[in-house]
Amino acid sequence: MPRDPDDDDALRWEGDDDPTLAPGWKTVGAPAAAASLDEPRDEAGHNGEGVRDSADEPEAADAASPTSSVELVALGVLGGVYLLYAIGWLVAALGEQPFFDDPVAQFMYALGSWFAVLAAPLWFGAVLWLASGHRRARVIWLIVGAVLLLPVPFLLRG
Repeated sequence: MPRDPDDDDALRWEGDDDPTLAPGWKTVGAPAAAASLDEPRDEAGHNGEGVRDSADEPEAADAASPTSSVELVALGVLGGVYLLYAIGWLVAALGEQPFFDDPVAQFMYALGSWFAVLAAPLWFGAVLWLASGHRRARVIWLIVGAVLLLPVPFLLRG
């Protein structure tokens, strides 16, 4: 059976030979349509149809750009730090607890210990979700959380 020359097209993706990509990376999706400079705009950035172009907004370019390798490594390291924090708070929560005469105080201390265990993973997930479009804010809030959620009872145990 003769081979169809279009069979090799199934093994290639349009844009595989893009010289701007790092080795091993492939272009995904179609390029964004460039806004025409000939279209008139008013002071608010609206074109003739009353629609505001998102190309003029700096946040749109930041959100559309892919995550850099340095940022991925930083997110991985901070994710590992948050995992270690959760383990440190777990060790502190499972350790020796003070005894309170009041059962409500005993319950509240135990509840606070378990909330401390959950705080690090919840902070990490919330920052990734809420600051998904803002790269610099995401890293800053993860560093702030790494300082605030330090498991001090685990570290001060001697």
